[in-house]
Amino acid sequence: MNPRVDPFIARLYRSGLLVRAGNFRAWALRELRRVIPFDGALWGTGSMQRRQFHTVVTVGLPKTFPDALERTQAINPILPALMKQLDQPVTMESVIADEAFFDSPVYHQCFEQFEISRIMSTAHANERSGLYSLLTLYRKNRQHRFSEQEINDHARLSFHLFHGAAHHYFVHLSQTFHGERAANCAAAVVDCEGVYYEAQAHFLDLIERHFPKHRQHSLPFELPDAGEVATVNDLCFKCEPFGDLTCILAWPAGPLDRLTEREREIVFAITQGLSFKQAARRIGVAPSTVANHLYRIYRKLDVNSRTELATLVYPQDSEA
Repeated sequence: MNPRVDPFIARLYRSGLLVRAGNFRAWALRELRRVIPFDGALWGTGSMQRRQFHTVVTVGLPKTFPDALERTQAINPILPALMKQLDQPVTMESVIADEAFFDSPVYHQCFEQFEISRIMSTAHANERSGLYSLLTLYRKNRQHRFSEQEINDHARLSFHLFHGAAHHYFVHLSQTFHGERAANCAAAVVDCEGVYYEAQAHFLDLIERHFPKHRQHSLPFELPDAGEVATVNDLCFKCEPFGDLTCILAWPAGPLDRLTEREREIVFAITQGLSFKQAARRIGVAPSTVANHLYRIYRKLDVNSRTELATLVYPQDSEA
């Protein structure tokens, strides 16, 4: 066994959370180099449907390499093998003999110009979100093949790299909502067309539960305006800009989600024990407005008293 594997996994989850958002993959690849030596590495994530990377990070390779790799994917013999053997490492020599590879179009059009001779890749795909990830290590020396031990290590480590990256991504992403997260909520990141760039498993669970006929790798509804809460099929959504993308939070609609923002303001004021006059002063409306809103709130939520209303707002307190 490689004694560096377990310490690497521990660093991935402990130290990884200290890495600045957006730098995790490059940092993790540099750490991985201490476990499995390589000359270059690529870690890309993209859409299975579009067959292109959304995000790609390289270490030890020129910036032109990802484009060259994508241009030659149709003639790259390792890609079909990766899709048939998801989450398991595949080396180029296990797919095509060295003599044929070094005389192949993909070698001459892509790998030769970057002096790449040895290749080991692992692919991970999520059928529900339509996302796939590719983690590939490269070596220049033809004599420096990836050993059986390194292949086994790569299989174990790639699992933690893929899952560690998703965890790190959403930990930092949670700051987008300033901690104002509803209970039982989940997040995803999408483009302007609603196509997933990242998605938590619980987010996909919610979509499947509330939109059972939806089978596409994108949102089943139009994005609500930033900062607004929308409710579709008893599922609530809130969006915030995230660079060129959109972060979307989802949670099952509860009783208070049926109310307008002003009605929720009044509910929180009244359930904190304020009188109509005190609530009106805090919110900036007339006491009669508070009374009228409260009457409609009672009807919407089918409650008859402040005590019942408080039970909906603070259910844990009522059970104590």
